[in-house]
Amino acid sequence: MMINNNLIIGCGISGSVIARLLADAGENVLIIDKKDHIAGNIYDYKDENGIYIHKYGSHIFHTNNEKVWNFVKNFTSLNTYMHKVIAVIDGIETTIPFNINTIYDVFPESLAQRLEVKLLKNFQYNTKVPILEFQKQDDEDLKFLANYVYEKVFLHYTTKQWGKNPQEIDSSVTARVPVYLSKDNRYFQDKYQGIPLNGYTKMVENILNHPNIHVQLNTPYNKTFRGYKRIFCTCSIDEFFDYKYGELPYRSVHFKFETHEREFYQSNAVVNYPCNYDFTRIHEYKYYLNDKSKKTVIAKEYSEPFVNSKNERYYPIVNDNTMAIYSKYKSEIPENIYFLGRLGDYKYYDMDKAIERAINLFDEEIKKQ
Repeated sequence: MMINNNLIIGCGISGSVIARLLADAGENVLIIDKKDHIAGNIYDYKDENGIYIHKYGSHIFHTNNEKVWNFVKNFTSLNTYMHKVIAVIDGIETTIPFNINTIYDVFPESLAQRLEVKLLKNFQYNTKVPILEFQKQDDEDLKFLANYVYEKVFLHYTTKQWGKNPQEIDSSVTARVPVYLSKDNRYFQDKYQGIPLNGYTKMVENILNHPNIHVQLNTPYNKTFRGYKRIFCTCSIDEFFDYKYGELPYRSVHFKFETHEREFYQSNAVVNYPCNYDFTRIHEYKYYLNDKSKKTVIAKEYSEPFVNSKNERYYPIVNDNTMAIYSKYKSEIPENIYFLGRLGDYKYYDMDKAIERAINLFDEEIKKQ
C-alpha cells in the first residue's frame, strides 16, 4: 500500500491544485473529501437533457494571472465565454454592474445625457467606484443617481444576500458592487475568461489524475488521520479545531432547480432580481457551453444563514469580531499543517485567486523544504 506523506482535506479547486503540485514534485498524496464527488463547489455534471449543470451555482473562470491561466490550460480546454449579468430594474432588463449603458436603459435620454456628462467630468472613464463611495456626492444630479443605484441595485439585493443592512457589511464585500464608468457590459474585465469545455468536474479529475495521488471520497476528516509529514486543510478552520473559540459565521445559498419545456427561459445566463421576489437571481445553465436541447434548466438562488450539518458554507461573514475569532484559530496552527481556500483562510476567493493561493503556498513554503 502506498505511503502518503501528505494528507489533503477537501477535493475542491484549492485542495486539488496543491495535490497536483505535490505529486508533480514526486510526493505521495492522500486527498479526502466528505462529499461523494470531487471538485467541491465547482462540481458540475451533464444531466439527462445534455445540459451541464453547476450544482452549487454558476462558476465562470476569469483571471489576469497568466501563470494561473497556463496551469488551468494544462488540464482543460476552455471556450471564449465572457460573462454578462442582467438585472431587472423597474421592470427593465439592463446591464449589471450599473454602467453608462444602464443609465440610458433606465432614464429618459435627456437625463441620461446630463448624468453621463457629469460622471465623466467627476470620474475617470473605465474606472469602478464602490457604491458606498459613490454616494459621497455634492452635485444634485449625481446624488440622485447615487441614491437610485443604491436603492434599485444595491440595497435590497444586498439585504437578501447577506441578511444585513449594507452599512453592517465589510467594505471588501461592498466594493464588489461598483458603479462602472464605462460602456463595457462584461461582468469581468479580465484578460482570460472561459468555461471548461468538458466541465469543471472533468478539469478537476484531470488535475487529480496522477499516480502519486490517491482520492478517497465519503471520508470526513477525524483525528485518526495521523502521522503525515504535512496536512493541507481546505475545510473550515473552526471545524478543524472543534470550534474551541466558537463557530465562524457564513452565508449559505440553496437552489431551486426547474426544468422547462422550452428552448430558453430567460434572455441571459444570469438575471438578477434586486427588488423583486425572495430569490436573488436565476441561473440558466445551457448558455455557458451552448448546450443544445429542446428543454432548459434553471436554478433560482435563495440566500440563507449557514447552519451546521444542514447546508453548505459559501460566503465568510467578515468583520472585526469574526476576524478576531479567526486570528485565534490561526495562532493554533502547527508547523506541519497548512490552511488554504475560502474556508481554510476564511476569505472570499474567486477560482483564479484560490489557484494562485495554492501555487504560492507551494512555491514559497513547500518547495523550499
